[in-house]
Amino acid sequence: MSSWAPPAKIEDLYAKASGNKWAGINRPTAGARDETAAEVGAADIQLYSLATPNGWKVGILLEELGVEYNAHTVNIMKGDQFSKGFVGVNPNSKIPCAVDRKGGKDGSTEVHLFESASIMLYFADKFKKFVPPTDDTVARAELMNWLFWQMAGQGPMTGNFGHFFTYAPADKCEARDYGASRYGMEVQRLCSVLDQHLETRPYILGEEYSIADMACFPWFHQIVREEGYKIETNNACNFLSSTQYKNLMVWYEKILARPAVQKGMKVCGW
Repeated sequence: MSSWAPPAKIEDLYAKASGNKWAGINRPTAGARDETAAEVGAADIQLYSLATPNGWKVGILLEELGVEYNAHTVNIMKGDQFSKGFVGVNPNSKIPCAVDRKGGKDGSTEVHLFESASIMLYFADKFKKFVPPTDDTVARAELMNWLFWQMAGQGPMTGNFGHFFTYAPADKCEARDYGASRYGMEVQRLCSVLDQHLETRPYILGEEYSIADMACFPWFHQIVREEGYKIETNNACNFLSSTQYKNLMVWYEKILARPAVQKGMKVCGW
């Protein structure tokens, strides 16, 4: 069996990634690509997002909080996230991001927010809802455990699976087999982790619905719903047997039924 012999520099491989859905916007450098300013509404909170699993998280929270905000749709396929205005809020050029124009102790500081869990934690703490109080160190640690689990594991691994299963070039069959199996198995393991955790409690932190549930729900939704990751002949739910996780499905259906969740997933729609 021949072994892989990479070129001296990664740049020599860039062309190999052509043909995937994101090839037109992927670059190895950060920063603004045009001078377009960010749209700004009248509310104190400005949300810049798109209705993807990461975008759903913040839309769901803001709807659950019932606070006033302006939502601005960011078309990531057109590269809106690389505008000067967007980069000014989030130098990482990823959705979602937000601005609180009345942040700080006296409400006089403009706060820029990026990374979905950071945004959720900020607003949950600000409005003192869906989050343990800061002086409850035990409950707070459990919250952080699951938020970090979601951000470091569930979200990225599910997204990596989705890339190989749905978006990778059609002719890269061996690469797609490897990626779909490698990341698909890890997604199943992560589902098993959460399924076992939910065996003895209704919500991730116990009896109370929290931002941990809101953060984990969207990425499971992406591999359960028919409109989630799919190809012409199959979908992620069938491929991964996503409904096998009985405790997880009970939790999922309970959250999906919440009016604010349904409304939040429509925020910044495609």
